[in-house]
Amino acid sequence: MNGAPEPSQTVQRVKVGMIGLAAVVLLIALASAIIGSVTRERPVPGAAQANLVAEIAAGNSVAAAPATGEPLAEMGVAPSTANSQAAAQ
Repeated sequence: MNGAPEPSQTVQRVKVGMIGLAAVVLLIALASAIIGSVTRERPVPGAAQANLVAEIAAGNSVAAAPATGEPLAEMGVAPSTANSQAAAQ
C-alpha cells in the first residue's frame, strides 16, 4: 500500500466518476421522458369535453333561475329570501 496514489490513477478515477455521473443523469432524463409521455392524458373519443359541459351547465343555470345575488339560492342549496318574502305576504 503506497501512501500517495500516482497522478495518473487520480485522473483516471476522476474521469470514471464523471462518466458515471453523466450516465446517471442521462438515465434519469430518459426515464423522465418515458414516464412523462406515458402519463400524458389523451382525449378519449366520444368523451364529453369539459369546457363544453361547463358552458352548457352555466347556460342552463342562468336560464332556470334569475340572478338574485344569492349564490346559494341559485344553486338550490338554501331557500331564496325572495321566495320566503312572497310566501309571508
